[in-house]
Amino acid sequence: MTLAQTITLNNLELTRFFIALVLLLFSAYICSLLFNKIKLPRVIGEIFGGLLLGPTVFGYLFPDSENWIFSAYPSEGQLLSLVSWFGLILLMFVSGVEIRGTFSREDKRTAVAFLLGATILPFLIGLAVSRVYDFSSYAGPNSNPFSLSIIIGIAVAVTSIPVISKIFLDLKIMGSRYARIVLAIATVEDSILYAGLAIATGVAGASAPSVSSISLTIAVTVVFLVSGLLVLPRILRWLSKSKARFLMEASHSRFALFLCFLFVAAAALLNVNIVFGAFLAGIAIGTVPQDTFAKATGSIKKISLALFTPAYFAIVGLQLDLIHQFDIVIFLGFLLLSSGLKIAGALGVGKLIRKSWLSSANLAIGLNARGGPGIVLATVAFGAGLISEPFFVALVLIAIVTSLITGYWLRYTQSKGWPLLQEDGVPSKG
Repeated sequence: MTLAQTITLNNLELTRFFIALVLLLFSAYICSLLFNKIKLPRVIGEIFGGLLLGPTVFGYLFPDSENWIFSAYPSEGQLLSLVSWFGLILLMFVSGVEIRGTFSREDKRTAVAFLLGATILPFLIGLAVSRVYDFSSYAGPNSNPFSLSIIIGIAVAVTSIPVISKIFLDLKIMGSRYARIVLAIATVEDSILYAGLAIATGVAGASAPSVSSISLTIAVTVVFLVSGLLVLPRILRWLSKSKARFLMEASHSRFALFLCFLFVAAAALLNVNIVFGAFLAGIAIGTVPQDTFAKATGSIKKISLALFTPAYFAIVGLQLDLIHQFDIVIFLGFLLLSSGLKIAGALGVGKLIRKSWLSSANLAIGLNARGGPGIVLATVAFGAGLISEPFFVALVLIAIVTSLITGYWLRYTQSKGWPLLQEDGVPSKG
């Protein structure tokens, strides 16, 4: 088969693809506007827009029409999947870029303590629970006990940087100590948990991965992590000051995208999950002096948020089948387990370092918003065949519910005039 034969689509297939894409983008746009009007995150509106067009609503009422638009030809589904992957890659790249500047030395003690109590401890307990409770009925076709345990641990511990950032901006508390601490914890947490996701997908497919294959996957992931966090930023900073800086300056946007896709390709070749590659490339770009790539990354972000990211979240909603695949047992059970461990861990460590109950509760609920990373975890794990469709649906819904709870709680706290943080019993506005 020639390359031309591989990529050629007939007129009907192209027509259906563009109809599907236009409907998804329109529905995502309208729903995101409506959700924003009622003070809810736009991302949840975009998912809801896809949900309306999927088997839950449109497909249930008009199954033949839904099948004709979205499902009839494999090539159309592959094109939508490709758009979704571009959206996910650019979302992770932008998330990595925006990590810079969230750390505060004076809040290091609090951040480290809550990282241990609200992330590491819940992750370890999640691993242990997966060994005690039989989750095999929620495993995907490529899953094994090791990879499934990691996915469950991550699902328990994950926090969303984009969603909580949007909530902080809406409430005008982005510059507060509370926001800095939550974002600092979420930044380190996401780096660790995406590395764990890369390991889980790296050993997917083996019914019983050997110790050597697990060790090799961990070693490759760690080397890739170190390369992205330490080596690449130094190379970029050197390049920005050397005579070869014209490679950057010729087109900052092109260079940034080239680096993103280079790391994505390298991750794929090393059998490391590609979203981890995009995330690390974004972090590396973010370490270069801000004026170098600020305009370029801003342009990439605008394009991503205008087209690819809404398409990605809408396609996530399109995949949700709440009529046939919603399992209330796994949804409620895992919601209570994950939120309970996250909040209990935060409250416990808050007590140990003598934070007030209100401060600890605010930090706990802020860190419990799973948002975008929770959805990324669900889609990547489901796409890799590590979890079943009911578990995928449950994880996406949990990400939505916990994000809504966080937004409502922080707004309620603000409306009551309660401080977000209190030091030694003395009220503080942030």
